[in-house]
Amino acid sequence: MMASNVSRDVSQDQSSVVQTCKPWYAFATVAAGRFVRFASRVTKHGGSALPGKVVEKIDPGFLTRTLGQLPLGVVLVSGTNGKTTTTRMVASMLSDLGLKVFTNPTGSNFVRGVVSALLTEVTLGGKLDADIAVLELDEAYAVHFVKQVKPRYALLLNVMRDQLDRFGEIDTTAKLLSHVAAATTGTVVLNREDPRIAALAAKAPAGTTVRYFGLADDLRHYFPSDDDMATTVSVEGAAGPLPSARTPLSPRSELRGASTGTAELPADVTLTAVGDHKATFQMDGQGYATDVKLEGVYNLYNAAAALAVVRAVMQDNAAASKATAAANACAVSADELIAAVSRVTPAFGRGEVIDVNGSPVELLLVKNPMGFRLSLASFDPANADTMIAINDEYADGRDMSWLWDVDFTSLRASGVAMVSGVRAWDMALRLGYDQVPVADTNTDLEQAVTAFVNANPGTRKHIYCTYTAMLKTRAVLGRITEVRDAGVGK
Repeated sequence: MMASNVSRDVSQDQSSVVQTCKPWYAFATVAAGRFVRFASRVTKHGGSALPGKVVEKIDPGFLTRTLGQLPLGVVLVSGTNGKTTTTRMVASMLSDLGLKVFTNPTGSNFVRGVVSALLTEVTLGGKLDADIAVLELDEAYAVHFVKQVKPRYALLLNVMRDQLDRFGEIDTTAKLLSHVAAATTGTVVLNREDPRIAALAAKAPAGTTVRYFGLADDLRHYFPSDDDMATTVSVEGAAGPLPSARTPLSPRSELRGASTGTAELPADVTLTAVGDHKATFQMDGQGYATDVKLEGVYNLYNAAAALAVVRAVMQDNAAASKATAAANACAVSADELIAAVSRVTPAFGRGEVIDVNGSPVELLLVKNPMGFRLSLASFDPANADTMIAINDEYADGRDMSWLWDVDFTSLRASGVAMVSGVRAWDMALRLGYDQVPVADTNTDLEQAVTAFVNANPGTRKHIYCTYTAMLKTRAVLGRITEVRDAGVGK
């Protein structure tokens, strides 16, 4: 594999960084932030984002100055579903292709979380040794981020009903992401199949390139948009059954045309076939089949998104290198891109597999109807034990009514061995309406996880969990077996 040279002429990036005055005490910013991190770990108070919060207060320009050093700028990844996994894919692929990448790998996707992550990477003098940053940003906090740093690249994934107690109507979420598109200086990569995301092409400023990633027509039933989702629940005497993830949907052009005024948008990368840890992607009219390490069919579409933005970055890098007469300035080939995506492993809690007493335990993050549906469609409950853990803390969203928009009938035959979390009884009730048998319900998550993973040694186990439940589950598993350090959940 050929490493790509990076043009170090950063003059072209100055428009992408908001200029701020550097305070006289800026030399002490990193030291202060690291002291706060050390103190919070010793006292076990404050959380992983506390150092970032302190630095934001004492040195508001730290984020802007530090990311302004990057010759290839910032890739901002946002949307309702798939941010953490896709960010990991993009960062991993760019690193694999020869770039030095800074990222926020633990899913701490608020602005202060990015600042906290920077504090672990910069020198005491504030030097960041990287070519490019790949950052996951929460939909709301992305708006605050782009006021400080204008991304060179933006990858906008989808808009779904998620945390309605935070965002209200789904169009509010789309409006938040429109600010990201409007602030991007180089390339905006959009989901062609989500009409609200595709419509954001109109928000891209003059001179900013718009690219799309998309699906072959016969795969659309795996990936419903929010407009495809019905809200009736399959209950005796109700209006009708809730469509499953495999229900045929309306023609793609019909939905897209309603928002964009066009029946066809050219996709830079198209997912054309899926299989068990296999996928085929089309680029420039040619198909490329590959094995993947990613879990779940939904991550194969995230891989198409990652390929599209990585392709844009590497093409720009090659062009910049040629302009400065750098050696080895040719763009990476499609084969190299496919090889890079084949080596990406799942992000923590997103199809992550942890071995417990000979049982592979898969952690599956769920936080909205489509994500839960796709997870259920991707992981066969046969010959496996199933647990569902639902919390309603702030990071999960307080409103759990979305659980009634999920079809759980695929779990009828196998049943659910354990239901836990703050909203365990609500979840058990919901399963009851779909006639899914529940063996045990325990609101004490630590007790529930311990009992679940130690039962039936050697049997595969699926744990579907909301965000804070996933973090606590990882922490519990970390006391039982070896769990790789993701910087959280310990």
